[in-house]
Amino acid sequence: MPNLFSALTSQSWYRRQLLQGGLIGLGSMAIAAMAWKNKTPISQRLPHIPDVETDPKSIELNGFDPMQVLRDFDYGEVSYENGQRVREFQVEANSTTLNLHAGIKYVSWNLNGRVPGPTLRATEGDRLRVIFHNADGHSHSLHFHGIHPAEMDGIKPVRHGKTVTYEFDATPYGVHLYHCHIAPVTRHIGKGLFGLFIIDPPEGRPPADEMVLVMGGYDIDNDEKNELYAFNGIPNVFRDRPIPVVQNQPLRLYLLNIIEFDPAITFHTHANFFQVYRTGRTLTPSEETDAITMGTAERHILELTFPFPGKYMFHPHQDFIAEHGCMGFFNVLPEQPT
Repeated sequence: MPNLFSALTSQSWYRRQLLQGGLIGLGSMAIAAMAWKNKTPISQRLPHIPDVETDPKSIELNGFDPMQVLRDFDYGEVSYENGQRVREFQVEANSTTLNLHAGIKYVSWNLNGRVPGPTLRATEGDRLRVIFHNADGHSHSLHFHGIHPAEMDGIKPVRHGKTVTYEFDATPYGVHLYHCHIAPVTRHIGKGLFGLFIIDPPEGRPPADEMVLVMGGYDIDNDEKNELYAFNGIPNVFRDRPIPVVQNQPLRLYLLNIIEFDPAITFHTHANFFQVYRTGRTLTPSEETDAITMGTAERHILELTFPFPGKYMFHPHQDFIAEHGCMGFFNVLPEQPT
């Protein structure tokens, strides 16, 4: 899995990703660059991504760092066939042990060695080619939310050692997900076989500091009740390592609730309100609130800006869930003068 942290600290990386992802064209890029130079409103500027260091201990213990998952978007290998852009992704299922808490080890079934799996990203109209290899001892599959032919629906088991290719057009734009669809599906998802699948609108969205937050639960003793919860795979990681963001800079959160066994979960930010783009299917917000309720597999884009520096908590408003691992902070850094 590529380490994007050093690249994320530069504006040049963000511009390259925008172009590779097909989010904005050269004309829009010129406008954005001019806006930055002329100090136009911050909502139109390219974002500054604060420096974030990887945690070697997390990588040693779990094979990935949840802080890295935040801004790690996989745009695939890009090629062109008959004038159409094709994005090819490699996804492998396997089993690894996660250290969820002091003294609690958990055997996860996961994708590309992490929970959640890679955040796949494309632009509406791209051709997607997802090469899925099952290296795990159980049968698995990949089912994508969105629109695709029946033969690409990912409900047929892929046995140990086998490889299948899912190929379809990226449509409609929005924030979607993918997950294993082999029975019992609740167990396969609960063990970690899921990830976000983002399809950007052709015209793109305004620049923002973009990040992924995936709420998941862990049934440690197989009693069909979760004992631990987490953002991006590991309980309490963003409580202990607050997410650095910049004052007065737009944030765009790709939020997914993939918690099994609990019928509905809320998401709440302290001392602020966010605009909601339900399922990412609109370019204008549908509402503004500081708490939203989500069923399993619901996902939305949330946008907000922090006007004051400081540390601000975010969590589900079910206190048991928050206090058992699903809690974090944004560390809002003072805006630097330009």
